[in-house]
Amino acid sequence: MAMRLGWRQVVRCRRALASHFNPFPAEGSGFLPSLPQPTRFSSKSHPPYAVKVGIPEFLNGIGGGTEAHVAKLESEIGDFNKLLVTRTLGLKKLGIPCKHRKLILKYTHKYRLGLWRPRFDAPKA
Repeated sequence: MAMRLGWRQVVRCRRALASHFNPFPAEGSGFLPSLPQPTRFSSKSHPPYAVKVGIPEFLNGIGGGTEAHVAKLESEIGDFNKLLVTRTLGLKKLGIPCKHRKLILKYTHKYRLGLWRPRFDAPKA
């Protein structure tokens, strides 16, 4: 019985402390010194690219020999947005080798998520 009362008191004290303790006090409340806020990272915070991405720019950005298929993809698929939703079987039917299909699909997925963009090299004057 004494043990049961002890646990009840512990639980009651914890609840009382938890209701009075705010881990995120208002600024300047004097409870805790103000700490720097954590930095938030977002893939949406990047400024928009000035360069319009097309199939040739995309495949040149990937590299690895995929740029050899620019003419084939432009004639068959035509639009860059269609390339972004093309699947493995569609690329296979166009005769693109497995290694290049993997690269194209990997980078189209990254591009859709906003994690990768083809690098734009400024023209040399």
